[in-house]
Amino acid sequence: MQDLILRIVIMAVPVIIAITLHEAAHGFAALRLGDDTALRLGRVSLNPLRHIDPYGTILLPGFLLLVGSPFLFGYAKPVPVNFGRLNHPKQDMVWVAAAGPMMNVLLAIIAGLLAHFLVPLVPADFGVARDALILGLEVAVQVNLVLAVFNMIPIPPLDGGRVAVGLLPISLAVPLARLERYGMLLVIGALILLPMLGRQIGISLDPFRWIVNPIVEFLYNAILFFTGSGSILGR
Repeated sequence: MQDLILRIVIMAVPVIIAITLHEAAHGFAALRLGDDTALRLGRVSLNPLRHIDPYGTILLPGFLLLVGSPFLFGYAKPVPVNFGRLNHPKQDMVWVAAAGPMMNVLLAIIAGLLAHFLVPLVPADFGVARDALILGLEVAVQVNLVLAVFNMIPIPPLDGGRVAVGLLPISLAVPLARLERYGMLLVIGALILLPMLGRQIGISLDPFRWIVNPIVEFLYNAILFFTGSGSILGR
């Protein structure tokens, strides 16, 4: 039981850091580009409690664990951004939206570099501590890459949807933006209901496995290669 609790704690730390810095990055990017809404509401912060959503960050992942879901999905409270206050609203929307996933990729790279430079400094005698460090860094790389790739799916209100709205011509951007009120329902339906339906009819209907997993696997291997941490975090 103690081992299980320790493992959960070790895994929770990089998840909390990934979510917190993801959301803070959105707020900081908006501030730099002219909108101080997030700053005034205290969301340009490294305090995880300011970003945690009780349902999306705790209850939903817990439910998926209980039902034996092959993946974990959750979200934090979205950072409030008044796009009309940005210096160049349509263009700057892209940078504000992309800031979160970019932060997650950066955190994944940092975790890979820490594995390369820090883990070899931990004496072999510190077996439990060394294993905990490796597990935490491995989870950090994986979780940050999943967050980055998943959030770049081009469906509002995911970051990728807002990037698409900012890049597309108005004739296409407006209809896509109107999906935002239904976007999260579409995402949850695609990730939970489609696989359930697929299992009932004997067909694989798992967009997470089709789209997110291959990209995450590619980026994971690339980071391990370029940071030289493959012998430590390699699977």
